[in-house]
Amino acid sequence: MNSSTQTQAILALADGTIFRGISIGSNGHRVGEVVFNTAMTGYQEILTDPSYARQLVTLTYPHIGNTGTNTEDSESGNAHKVWAEGLIIRDATMVTSNFRNSESLTDYLQNNDTVAIAEIDTRQLTRILRDKGAQHGCIMTASDGETISDTDVQQAIKLAQGFAGLEGMDLAKECCHPDGFEWTAGTWELSDTLLNRDAPGSHDSGTGGFFKQLGEHIEHKYNVVAYDFGTKTNILRMLVDRGCKVTVVPAQTPIADVIAMNPDGIFLSNGPGDPAACSYAIDSVRHIIEETNIPTFGICLGHQLIGLASGANTIKMKTGHHGANHPVQDLESGVVMITSQNHGFAVDEDTFPDNVKSTHRSLFDGTNQGMELTNKPVFSFQGHPEASPGPHDADGLFDRFAEMMEKAKR
Repeated sequence: MNSSTQTQAILALADGTIFRGISIGSNGHRVGEVVFNTAMTGYQEILTDPSYARQLVTLTYPHIGNTGTNTEDSESGNAHKVWAEGLIIRDATMVTSNFRNSESLTDYLQNNDTVAIAEIDTRQLTRILRDKGAQHGCIMTASDGETISDTDVQQAIKLAQGFAGLEGMDLAKECCHPDGFEWTAGTWELSDTLLNRDAPGSHDSGTGGFFKQLGEHIEHKYNVVAYDFGTKTNILRMLVDRGCKVTVVPAQTPIADVIAMNPDGIFLSNGPGDPAACSYAIDSVRHIIEETNIPTFGICLGHQLIGLASGANTIKMKTGHHGANHPVQDLESGVVMITSQNHGFAVDEDTFPDNVKSTHRSLFDGTNQGMELTNKPVFSFQGHPEASPGPHDADGLFDRFAEMMEKAKR
């Protein structure tokens, strides 16, 4: 992009480090925790993942925006909301080319009131984050609409230093759907019209005629209640693919109301913030574990809540795991999976009680990636096995959940 015609912007870290670039999103400023994501694809899914609330996301892959954006790949449900506090990239591509594209990345950011900065050295920034850990930061565009002033720089540093941090922050109740909803749509599948774009009906509604949606003709064998702590859309789609009728309820829904729905299984979703701050959710999960035998599956924040409810502790990680290339080993089979990850907290395996068994471990840093209760039908996984749009190595965990519900029904 031509920086001479762009509004200037800066990224200020709390330690006073300044990165100068150009604005490719909305004007203004945003503060949050600066993290880096190593995925090469999926910037729209990353932006709309509720687990990125209050975070400024640095993409280490240099060229971002070449496939544009579309109306189907939002991970924040029907709201199509951008949850990431801001975006930090090296180069915003000038050319957008993809048969599904409906809007350029720059237009998408501006229309979703998202502050973003480009043309900075993301390699240098990533080294800082890798060595020092996730940093508090502020993205600020020029106050006069053109150039960054010394006043802007000092104000940005002050704002970065004033960010409270994610420890102790309960974001699940803010990122969940306030009223809950029913979810019946399955995953997308390539249709025959992709191979014949000129065929009659190849440009019908929905996904431009090139994709067809599963779920409409799938038998709903299992009644699943999903606690929404900031759930990703594709997780719900993966449940539907396996015969689940999914009722999504807000994070603070009393457990008595959930049990009254007579679920075959309970799902605990991903979400942002500090799991230890979600006392209401911990209490609900503890009730599920201690008072019921309902098959329960947790992902990401849901995984951490199961750990806390079982008596384990969680810890804030130095940099967290954010990317689509993380190796995780299944400790029983020895199989290594490449997984999609997005979390800044981890369950401390050293604090596991006797009835909690570790099932998966990160081969990057040895942190816990999965667990199961030995005396209850409860298990969880730290990564995102739905992996939209990453590797699908771990999606068999959804099959395990369905098998547990089938066994319980029999």
